[in-house]
Amino acid sequence: MNPKQKVFRRQRIRYRIRKKIGLGTAQKPRMSVFRSNRDIYVQLIDDENGVTLASASSRDKNIQAHKGNKTEKSRLVGEAIAKKALELGIQTVVFDRGGYLYHGRVKAVADAARAAGLKF
Repeated sequence: MNPKQKVFRRQRIRYRIRKKIGLGTAQKPRMSVFRSNRDIYVQLIDDENGVTLASASSRDKNIQAHKGNKTEKSRLVGEAIAKKALELGIQTVVFDRGGYLYHGRVKAVADAARAAGLKF
């Protein structure tokens, strides 16, 4: 598959998902996941005001210090974002998988966030 086609295909999937889940609010933000080949990034986004409320990634110093594979680091990112959300008083979020399959590292982030106390 041509790399340009791959990017456009994922962009269409992202728009379709975003249309279905709706916009994030301050009380129920959108939990957006971006997965690169090496790292994973998660943000809590308030779409009404266009503000990122909290973020976590596998590039954070405390997560990067842990030894383990990418899936294990993704679990740590899920726990970190859930902890930050609960500190802000956010208990429910809308999960946006960002056009990626709900499998592997994306699923690990979601499961760890649920286990740490977030509801979605």
